[in-house]
Amino acid sequence: MSDLVFATNNKHKLEEMRAIIGDKYKVLSLSDIGCHDDIPETADTIEGNAVIKAKWVAQRYGYDCFADDTALEVEALGGEPGVYSARYAGEPADSERNIDKLLNRLDGVTDRKARFRTAIALIQGDKLKLFEGICPGEIIAERRGSAGFGYDKVFVPEGFDRSFAEMTDAEKNAISHRGRATALLIDYLKREL
Repeated sequence: MSDLVFATNNKHKLEEMRAIIGDKYKVLSLSDIGCHDDIPETADTIEGNAVIKAKWVAQRYGYDCFADDTALEVEALGGEPGVYSARYAGEPADSERNIDKLLNRLDGVTDRKARFRTAIALIQGDKLKLFEGICPGEIIAERRGSAGFGYDKVFVPEGFDRSFAEMTDAEKNAISHRGRATALLIDYLKREL
């Protein structure tokens, strides 16, 4: 089993990614490799932020690495919160405040179409590959469920009547943006073995 660093210290993302990847690779976190850097996310796209994080680890720590960035894009808000999803309500990042701001901005809005979009940047040696996963859905008017993280309590994926936070991990991972992007990553890694 090969080691692959996932450039995150977010335990929810790490657990989700380990569950999706399974035993194909040993997925290490930043803390597993002794990286406690505050990696800047200064790009104006999620793809750019994913590349910044993956390059940071590969160049400074010498590991093959992948990094992701995710955006919630709400149609009626012109794609907000977008690249600022994690800090939509300002610093420090707080999911509940982000949800509050989103629901306030959508108050009275009937078209609540939205999508989650994940970009994964993989660096292996001197090769860089990008993978994208999209999950369309809508924002509901109030929180439902207790699982998941981020905006999961107010996002219902297309074709379902439950929020991500009302689904099991396996149900969510099978259809989520991160699950779809990771499936592309895994397919690529299998071909490279």
